[in-house]
This record gives sequence, structure tokens and C-alpha cells, in this order.
Amino acid sequence: MGTAALSCASLTTLARDPQFSVAAVVTQPDRPKGRDLKLQPSPVKRLAEQLELPVLQPARTRDGKFIAELRALQPGLIVVAAYGQILPPAILDLPSHGCLNVHASLLPKYRGAAPIQWAIANGDAETGVTIMKMDAGLDTGPILTQQRAPILPEDDSAALHDRLAKLGAELLVQTIPGYVAGEIQPTPQPVEDVSLAPKIKKEDGRIDWNLPAEKIRNRLRAFTPWPGAYTFFKAEPRPLLLKIWKMQSADKVGEPRTVLSADKDGIVVACGQNALRILELQREGGRRLTAEPFLAGFSLPAGAKFE
Repeated sequence: MGTAALSCASLTTLARDPQFSVAAVVTQPDRPKGRDLKLQPSPVKRLAEQLELPVLQPARTRDGKFIAELRALQPGLIVVAAYGQILPPAILDLPSHGCLNVHASLLPKYRGAAPIQWAIANGDAETGVTIMKMDAGLDTGPILTQQRAPILPEDDSAALHDRLAKLGAELLVQTIPGYVAGEIQPTPQPVEDVSLAPKIKKEDGRIDWNLPAEKIRNRLRAFTPWPGAYTFFKAEPRPLLLKIWKMQSADKVGEPRTVLSADKDGIVVACGQNALRILELQREGGRRLTAEPFLAGFSLPAGAKFE
């Protein structure tokens, strides 16, 4: 059971491993996307069709007809990775070996929908993956195995996502045989160090220039590619949105939000602590540019302020 790209590595690894037989793939219904709002399949559905696996797409996991279809498959185990719906007890209790979840954090840290982004945003030096046996709570089930992974200084959420997806798939296939044989016993999660990783909203990408420079840069890395880091510049008839793609620390200080310098080497903006040099940015409706060509068509004099 999976929907987002994170779960594709686990599905591929399970499908190609002769130890396992994938009876079916469950994913979210096709959703309208793009300007024309055409229905688009999830990454997992596209992969399942390539692998020639049966696909189920219930609107709600509590639907009685869907649960009956699932029961008819007689699964010995259900693997869940980035599926996007809460599973009811009727599904959690259905397989003889229960439901296992591939979660992209070292539980109990970062329970929830966006563990990768919040680990980077908070400046963590490491994260990892957890294979847990699911219960009725939100990522509260007992732990089977965990694997740590460093967060590299230049990692954005896309790069870390891909590494953790691969790591989670590898750990999953290593864990299942020992778990089914009773050699790996579920261990309750610690009650300390619990933290949450709520779903990312578009507003999370707006830069608060009152934050320290390092915190802002961490959030840019965390929210790339979506929703991106963005700010506003006062303009008529309405403020102009500027998306920031790349920036680095700058050894300057000033009043937060203030442009301290703007030249071919970048646009230096004062933060709550220290400053940042914007290297690549994009105006609303424009192209992604480095500082020099951007400034050739857009004036950002020293002393100007972002909103």
C-alpha cells in the first residue's frame, strides 16, 4: 500500500525479490493535476502497471467492498509506505503477520507526513528509516528495525528522499524474513523524544527574515522542491513574489529583510542573525536565473527591503 514516490523503491524491491509474492498494490485514486486538471495516476500505480501487478484504488480504506477484496487476497503481510490514508482496525488485523510500515525517520522522532522535510528544516545532522508494526495510532507502533543515515550539508529534501527511499526498501526486505520467523520482535517506541512532522503547507516556504541565516537556509533546503522558499518585494499594483533557489552564508550584518548589496556575486540580505547571499532566484512568471542576469532586468538597490 503506497502512493507517493517514496514507496516506489519498496515496491520494486519486493516485486523483484523471489522471497516474496506481491498479491496486489493499493494506492490512492487518480487525482486531477496540471492546468487542464486531467486525472493522473500516482507514482505507485504507474510502477505497479509496469510490473503488471493488480491495482486497487479505494476512495476510503474503510469501504466494506474494498476490505472484502483485500480479505479475498488472503495476504500474509501488508507493507505500507507513504500511502496517505489511516488504516482501520479491520485492515490492520487482516493479515496473519499484521501490517508493516516504512517510515522515513528514526521513530519516535518525526511522526507524521513530512519527516524528511522537518529533519532538514530543524538542522538535524542525521535521520534514518524505521520499519515498524502498525497500530491504530499515527506512527506509534512498535519498532522492528532502524537504520541511521547522515543529512549532508547540501542535501535538499529531494536528495535525502531518494536516499531514504532506497535505504528503507533495503531494510524492509532484510527485516521481513526475520520478523515472520519470529526472530525479530517488535519493541515499543520510547516515550521520550517524541516529535511530530505535520504535512507541509505552501505557507511554510515563505521566508521569515527575522530568523537566523542558518535556519533560513535549512528551511530552503527542506522545502525544495516544494513549496520552495519564497519572499515578496514591494511593487505596484501588488507585491512581487520571488522564489529563492540557492543561497549561501554571507559575513555581513544589518537590519533583517534589508538588501545589503546586490551585484554579480549575489544579493546579500540581512537576517535575524548574520546574512545570506542569494545566488539563484526567480521572479513570478519568469525564469530561474543567477544573480547577475536577474539584476540586469530587475533593480534591487542596497537598502531595499523584502516583505
